[in-house]
Formats: sequence, C-alpha cells, structure tokens
Amino acid sequence: MLKIARFLTRLTSALRHRKSGMLLAFFALFSMSTSLYAAKITVAGIYTQPIQQKWDARLHLALKAAADAGHIDYKYSEKVANTDYVRVLREYANSGVKLIVGEAFGISREARKVAKDYPEVAFLMGDPFKPSGDNFAVFDNYIHEPCYLMGIIAGSMTKTNKIGMVGGYPIGEVNRLFNAFIAGAKSVNPKAEFKVTFIGSWFDPPKAKEAAFAQVESGVDVLYAERAGVVDAARTKGIVAFGNVNDMNKEENGKDVVVTSALWHMESAINYAIEQVKAGTFKAEDYRDWTMMAKGGATLSPYYEFDTKIDADIKQKVADLSAQIKAGSFTVEINDSEPKSTF
Repeated sequence: MLKIARFLTRLTSALRHRKSGMLLAFFALFSMSTSLYAAKITVAGIYTQPIQQKWDARLHLALKAAADAGHIDYKYSEKVANTDYVRVLREYANSGVKLIVGEAFGISREARKVAKDYPEVAFLMGDPFKPSGDNFAVFDNYIHEPCYLMGIIAGSMTKTNKIGMVGGYPIGEVNRLFNAFIAGAKSVNPKAEFKVTFIGSWFDPPKAKEAAFAQVESGVDVLYAERAGVVDAARTKGIVAFGNVNDMNKEENGKDVVVTSALWHMESAINYAIEQVKAGTFKAEDYRDWTMMAKGGATLSPYYEFDTKIDADIKQKVADLSAQIKAGSFTVEINDSEPKSTF
C-alpha cells in the first residue's frame, strides 16, 4: 500500500506539471511494482520426494513464502513417483491452476507433452534440457559459484591435502558443484587431491555415512557433504565438512562440523515466474540465471563458530570474489562432466 500511495502522490504532481513523459514512466513503474499484488493465482507444486528432502524443500519454501505474502494460493503433492507424475500434472492442469512448479528429471519428454496439451498453463520445471514450446520453462540449481568459494576455504583448511566428496548420482547438477569445489580448492592449494564417491541414491544417510567413513580411512580430513549422512560421519571422525543446498550447520546437526554451506534460494525465480504469469508474459525460458549469485539464487551461509578459524586472507579472498561474481567480472566455469578421484 505504501508503494501505491507514493505512486499516487507522484502521479498527482506529474499531472499538475503536465509532464507526459514522466507520467508514462510512473505508469510503467506502478505496473512493475504492483504485479505481484494483482489478483491471486493458484500455483501447484509437484515433488517426487518428501518436502523435507532438501532439493524439493527449496521449491516448497519459496512457494510457501509467496503464499504467506498473499501473492498466490498454493497447493502441492509430494512423494509422486515418476510413473504417476504425468497423471498428477494433468490433474492439476485440469483443475484450473495457472502455474505448475515441479521436476521433470527422467520424464522430460512426457512432461513437455503435457505442457503442449495445456497452453494456458505455465510450467516451470526442474529439467536438464532446454525450454520447450511457449509455456515450458526450465530451471536447475546452479550453485556452482558458492561451491567454488567453499573450495577455496576447504583447500586452505586441509592438513593432509586430501578432500572427500560424497554425492548422489554423477549427473550434471551434481557434477558442476563438485567440479567448481575442486577448482576453488586447487586455486589456493595445488597439492590438493580428491576422493569422489557417488552412492546411487538421493536419500540414503547410512550409505552416505559409510562412504564418508571409507574416505576418511584413506586420509581425507575435509568432506563435502552433498548428501545427508556425511555430516554425521565428519562429526564421528572429528573433521570438518562443507554443506550443500541448505544450511547444514543449522538444519542438519552441523554445529562445530559444517564450516559453511552453498545455499540455493528459489524465491527470486519463483517470484519472477509469478509476475510473468500475472502479467500474461510468461514464456518458455531457462531460469538458470535466477539460481545464481547475481540474482540472489545462491549464497554462502555464515561461518558461524568457524568465523575465527578461517584464515583472514582467505575470508577476504572469498569476499572479494563474491563481489566480482555478482558484478560479472569473475566467472566460475560450469563443468557438468563427471569428476573422478585423483588418489
């Protein structure tokens, strides 16, 4: 309401002075600033995992925030198997929702066919491939930039020069994070070596924990916890870890273990999609930039109890590079190839 009041004040002033150009500018500003406040639309989230699972949780939290702010009505389905996913997509599309947010990994072709059958519905789907048609937009979690920054810290903290990494599957969205982490570590510690293990599951904490134990036995003294279970292993073995997607220091019992985490934020992307749907301008596009640091889609968590344990020069280097990344003057390479162990 404050924005509207300011707009009316400026509009009155512009009318008094008959400045038509200013009027047009204010109309444009008013339209942009109030697009989220337009009539609510109904948005559906469809998740293959429980909403507590960190990847789906980031989508759920962003949509819930939009609903709590009064911008949308939000409904969702969780634990939807790929074999049921198309059916659920069609049910929501038939129910009158205006935007569907979900994940099309493994069913990309089928999901695109559904979108083609419902041109009046906007689809924003996690998908490794390109946008499709007029209404199938795609996203992925491009948090490789804070992963590079984490690597810098990890490379400076290892004493054995052996760093372990435990992930789910060797697919692009995981590979790019590991490769960026490795590049960051080697930028400050060329002697660093890496042990890479994929457990073949998105959620199997005991298996991830055992993989981490095996890595520690091989000499690893720093771990990248791409999957749940690794932090527990680090705690048991008395070494540090780095988190992934959510704040694993606070959310996964990581106090005194997790130095920092590469965070994924979907709020900017979700709000942009909602604005586009309300304005009638939604189109098939790649939302990659909305999940990167410049647009607020990725950050590093605080250092918490490790703040005084990280070398001051390293902290300054991370801060400087963060600013350069956001400004576009430093680019972290996107490398989706499968990383391999080096020892």
